[in-house]
Amino acid sequence: MRIPLSWLREYAQVPAEATAEDVMAELVKVGLEEEAVHRPGDAISGPVVVGKVLSKEPEPQSNGKTINWCQVQVAPEGETAADGGSYIHGIVCGAHNFEPGDKVVVTLPGAVLPGDFRIAPRKTYGHVSDGMIASVRELGIGEDHDGILVLSTIGLDPEIGQDALPLLGLDDQAAEINVTPDRSYCFSIRGVAREYAHATGTAFTDPAATVTVPALKDAGYPVRIDDKAPIHGRTGCDRFVARAVRGVNPSAPTPPWMASRLRLAGMRSISLVVDISNYVMLELGQPLHFYDLDKLTGDIVVRRAHPGETIRTLDASERKLSDEDLLITDASGAIGVAGVMGGASTEVSGSTVNVLIESAHFEPVSIARSSRRHKLFSEASKRYERGVDIAVAPIAAQRAVDLLVALAGGTADGAVTDVHTLPDETEIFLPADYTAARIGMEFTEEQILGSLTDLGATVTRADGGFRVAVPSWRPDLRIKDDLTEEIARLVGYDKIPATLPVAPPGRGLTRVQQQRRRVMQALADAGLTEVLSYPFVSKSSNDVFGTAEAGAERSAVKLVNPLSDEHAFLRTSVLPGLLEVLKRNVGRGFRDLQLYEGGLVFLPGETLGSPVLPAAAERPSDEVLDSLIAGIPEQPQHLAAVFTGADAPAAPGHAARPLDWADALDAAKLVAGVLGVDLVVTAGAHQAFHPGRTAQLSLRSGEAVGVAGELHPKLLASLDAPARTAALELDLDVLFAAAPDVIVGRPISTFPVATQDVALVVDAAVPAGEVLETLREGAGELLEDVALFDDYRGTGIEPGKKSLAFGLRFRAADRTLTADEASASRAAAVALAAERHGAVQR
Repeated sequence: MRIPLSWLREYAQVPAEATAEDVMAELVKVGLEEEAVHRPGDAISGPVVVGKVLSKEPEPQSNGKTINWCQVQVAPEGETAADGGSYIHGIVCGAHNFEPGDKVVVTLPGAVLPGDFRIAPRKTYGHVSDGMIASVRELGIGEDHDGILVLSTIGLDPEIGQDALPLLGLDDQAAEINVTPDRSYCFSIRGVAREYAHATGTAFTDPAATVTVPALKDAGYPVRIDDKAPIHGRTGCDRFVARAVRGVNPSAPTPPWMASRLRLAGMRSISLVVDISNYVMLELGQPLHFYDLDKLTGDIVVRRAHPGETIRTLDASERKLSDEDLLITDASGAIGVAGVMGGASTEVSGSTVNVLIESAHFEPVSIARSSRRHKLFSEASKRYERGVDIAVAPIAAQRAVDLLVALAGGTADGAVTDVHTLPDETEIFLPADYTAARIGMEFTEEQILGSLTDLGATVTRADGGFRVAVPSWRPDLRIKDDLTEEIARLVGYDKIPATLPVAPPGRGLTRVQQQRRRVMQALADAGLTEVLSYPFVSKSSNDVFGTAEAGAERSAVKLVNPLSDEHAFLRTSVLPGLLEVLKRNVGRGFRDLQLYEGGLVFLPGETLGSPVLPAAAERPSDEVLDSLIAGIPEQPQHLAAVFTGADAPAAPGHAARPLDWADALDAAKLVAGVLGVDLVVTAGAHQAFHPGRTAQLSLRSGEAVGVAGELHPKLLASLDAPARTAALELDLDVLFAAAPDVIVGRPISTFPVATQDVALVVDAAVPAGEVLETLREGAGELLEDVALFDDYRGTGIEPGKKSLAFGLRFRAADRTLTADEASASRAAAVALAAERHGAVQR
């Protein structure tokens, strides 16, 4: 929002010497954001004065062009001109839209115009042109370059030799601020002037209070609101004011003060009637729309669009309407998309003499949706979708009527249309000590009352606090926390002390947070690299990685507005995103990778909660909240890791060892060990993993924890990922729940270990892991560790059998074991293996 300082000074006490930077510095104090400074006078310097054309002599040229040799008076008779020369200058001019006696703008030698165009005496067409008669485009105040600016055409008759820059508003400047969505009232001079008064503690004159709205007597132009599709239970239009002005002079010029203010505010001057509608909108924040009254047919009806209905808008585009679009219609059909843009059929033109003014209040959500649906982002929609003061609608209409009567010679109809359903006044109870408790500093009663009163609120004392009636221009104030923020803002953010809060005792990381940190740190200490990937994946990725069985489909949460169709679902496994990271790094030359990621996966239930929420100002009911919570998908924490390349670069005397499924399994065991959980490893199957190199990971209770192994070769080929890539994925929530609260370390024994090996022949189908667990169980408490070191199938072993060799370590905590004790434990372990698996010792 650009704020011309001359306009701001009408309603706020801005010092005459204050610059745009000074104004922005004050506005920043009350929470507005500075953007830029606009000074059109910076592009113009030197003598630019009012001149009077004394003579105009046309001189045809050989090139077919006719120029005018003019004598122009640029200072009172007998006085020295502003450039130090004679009061009469000879000037060559190629324009023809002026006559002797006209007063014009003359740029004298020494002047500099926009674009660094420097004026100096120069010989041209056989004359020395001692200056230039300027057009509006050359002055930087418009685009018209067909003729020079004749001051009488814009209602001016200044003195000869007068400085033209103030006359045209070129000495004014504007401060541009960024208006946040909750401060919609600052999209107007009225709102910004109020904020400037807050910041400086000076008086504020409300421009709305200077307008006298006549009492309703006779009904004006017939208007009916027929909204069949309310938003959040509220009609799309709750107020529609219509006023008629007849006999408008369509050729009346826009006054220079109005044109310059519009221009400095960032809007183009079009015609007086259109300029008045824009001027009132900028001044009061209420968008207006003007109709050519003679083009209207029948009553105005505010309704939703019919299926297949279209409208040709003011930008000459034919638009297909949605049944959610709120329209302004008459007997001929749609004549405007409410709050967004008017229709071409009732547009005000150069022949319009009778005008109907629309000043309405529309529901913000409805306007925002229509604006985005049609990609129409007008000045009106920008204000409506953020909230407009419903009480200012009749005032803005009257302000426009007054300007049309005063500047365009119109006659106002005495009848007034004001169809409305006004909302109840918002009243908030603010406990006396609430603000101090929230902000962290004490506020006096005078500060609280003064701040709320300055907002325009009506405040009454109540038991233990204040009852605050919120002003109509602040629809964002709904709860006592909003009032608290306003009090802190107006008293001054700089007065809030900077104090560090004291951390309450007895708090820290939760059990799950501690467990997660231990796991993530252990993997990093083991040489893995933590990464983060996007949680958005394709449906096929969820089906492949989220289900073990080939061909099965995985239920997943689909995004309403995905970044791309290829990533339209929330992940049910961490591995797809992790593999994308691996591929990206391999593509950039990193071949040896051990990556891991811990994060949430999203597992939906039967339905997702999606009730219609109430308006933002209303709290959803408990039933609605329960439905939302019940529909939130389950979000367990998963951990995944991928391995490719070698464990370390090759070096003299050291051959690089390729990373494989064993590294993935070791990482899973490391995670379980850090948490103090016993992990059971068995042969497994998963469609995303190699059929013979997949381990199923479970708790001793049998509950599945995850999977580890080498990924399926066909899958790796389809993903263009390195061959023999290994991976794991664990359900951390299951591991966390199974982990003991306290992990008790086993004391280190000072007695020697007794090592014995055993080779057992079993059926080839018997998993080695099951035999190992049986040996562990059968050996008893003296067994410290058991590990498989050989799996042999070949000569000496009958077909269908395999030989498994295990190393057993025995140790006692209180003595040195004898060979007989170790052998007895070994024999017990072998006996149990023979009983369960038919194992025969080699």
